[in-house]
Amino acid sequence: MDTYIGIDLGTSGVKLLLVDEKGTILKEVSKNYPCIHIKENYSEQDPQLWYENTIEALKELLDGQDKSALKAMSFGGQMHGLVMLDKDDNVLRPAILWNDSRSSKETNYLNNVIGKDKLSLYTGNIAFAGFTAPKILWVYNNERDIFNKTTKIMLPKDYLVYKFTGVFATDVSDASGFLLLNVKNRKYSKEMLDICHIKEEQLPKLYESFEVVGNLNKSILKELGLNHEVKVIAGAGDNAAAAIGTGTIGNGNCNISLGTSGTIFLSSDHFTVDKMNSLHSFCDASNKYHLMGCILAAASARSWWLEQILNTKDYDGDEKLLEDSNVVFLPYLNGERSPHNDVDARGAFINLSSTTTRGQMSKAILEGVAFAIKDCLEIAKENGIVPLKTTICGGGAKSETWKHIIADVLEIPVYILKTNQGPSYGAAILAMVGDKKYASVEDAVKNIVKTERFIEPNLNNKEYYDKKYSIFRKLYPTLKAVR
Repeated sequence: MDTYIGIDLGTSGVKLLLVDEKGTILKEVSKNYPCIHIKENYSEQDPQLWYENTIEALKELLDGQDKSALKAMSFGGQMHGLVMLDKDDNVLRPAILWNDSRSSKETNYLNNVIGKDKLSLYTGNIAFAGFTAPKILWVYNNERDIFNKTTKIMLPKDYLVYKFTGVFATDVSDASGFLLLNVKNRKYSKEMLDICHIKEEQLPKLYESFEVVGNLNKSILKELGLNHEVKVIAGAGDNAAAAIGTGTIGNGNCNISLGTSGTIFLSSDHFTVDKMNSLHSFCDASNKYHLMGCILAAASARSWWLEQILNTKDYDGDEKLLEDSNVVFLPYLNGERSPHNDVDARGAFINLSSTTTRGQMSKAILEGVAFAIKDCLEIAKENGIVPLKTTICGGGAKSETWKHIIADVLEIPVYILKTNQGPSYGAAILAMVGDKKYASVEDAVKNIVKTERFIEPNLNNKEYYDKKYSIFRKLYPTLKAVR
C-alpha cells in the first residue's frame, strides 16, 4: 500500500506522520527546537534548525518502514514568518516569527498612513503585527543592508520546500498571511509590493495547496536512503492544513485549534471580508476561502499558568481541581490579534478574593480562551457565517473539560474525530491528492476523516456562561483605558 508523509513545521518543533493511502497512521516522530527572544517582543528562529530537525525526523520516520512505498510528502507550517535569502541562498538573518511584535510601528504605518480601506482593497485584510509585510518593512527600516542583499523572501515551510526540491514556491493559503496577496484573485498585489519596496521575483511562485511543486532532489533522496522519485506537494499554512485534517471544507464548516495560539477557522465557498477586518480573509487549501480569528494565547496560557506560575506539569491533576466561580481571565498574555489587533493588550484575572482557589483560577483560564474565541465567532455571525457545529484539534483539545467548555460557551456541538492530528494529518492528505490517489481534496476528506463522537452544549450552563461572557466583553476596553 502506498504511503505519504505529512510534515507540520511548528513554532516549538516539527511533527511528522507516515500514513497509508487510507489515512491510517503508521508512525509519528517529533523533534523540538527553541525560539530566540533577544529582546522583549522579539521571537526568532534559525531556519537551519528546521531543516536539520526535519531531516533527522524523516530518517527516524522511515527507519524500519517500506521506503519503496513512499509516494509523496507535503507540509503544514507556522504562518507569517519572514525568511530572507541572498543571491547565494544563504539565510541573511534569523527568521522573524508570527508571534514577534516588534513591527508595531510598521503595522500602524500600514493601517493609518496607507489606510485600512486600501489594504483591504488590495489584499482583503488589514495589517497585524504578526503578518509578514510589516516585518519586511521593519527590516527595510532597521536593517537596510540585509534588505538590500535579499533576493528571496519566503515563509517557514517554504524554506523546507526550497531545500528539498530547489523550487522557490509557496501555496495560496500560507501566502494569504504575507499581506502581499490579493486573496480574492489568488495573486500578488502590485500595490502592496510597491509599498513594501519589493519585486515579485523576490517572492515564491504561487501554487494551490494540493499541487505538485517538484520532487525530492538527489542529495535528499540519498540521505534518506531512497532510490525512487518522491513528489513534494505545496502544502498549506498550519490552520489551513489542520482544516483539511479535520474535514473542515465546504460552506459554514468550522474548526477550532487550541495550540500555542488559538484559532477559529470558518470555511466559505466564496471570498468574504468582515466589516471591520477583525478576522482574516484567507484562501484555504481546497481552492476556496475561509475567515479566521486568531488569539495569541490558547494552550500557551494554560502552560504559563501551570508550568511558570504553579511550577507543575500535572495537567490531569489540575483538571480535577477545577471549580465554577465569578473569576474572569483575559488571555492577552502576548497582546492580541483577533478581534482587537493590539500588541500592547495584556492578560488579567478579575474578581479575585481571599477565598479564590487555584481551581477557580485554573478554570477561568480555560473559560477565558473560550470567550476570546467566541469574540471571533460573534463577528463571523454578524457577517452571515453561522456554523452549526465545530471540530477541534491541537494540544489543548486533549482536555475533555476544555472541549465541554468550548461547546457550552460557543453553544454549538463539538465533534471529536477518530484521528486528532491537525496540520500534519492534513498535510498527508494533501500529499495524497497531489499524487492523484484521490480526485480532489473533498474526495479525500470524505473517505479519510471520520467522526468518533460529539459533545452537545449543556443548556444548564447557559446562564452561567452568558453572565461571565458579558463581564469578559467589558474588560478589554476598560483596561485599555488605564494602562
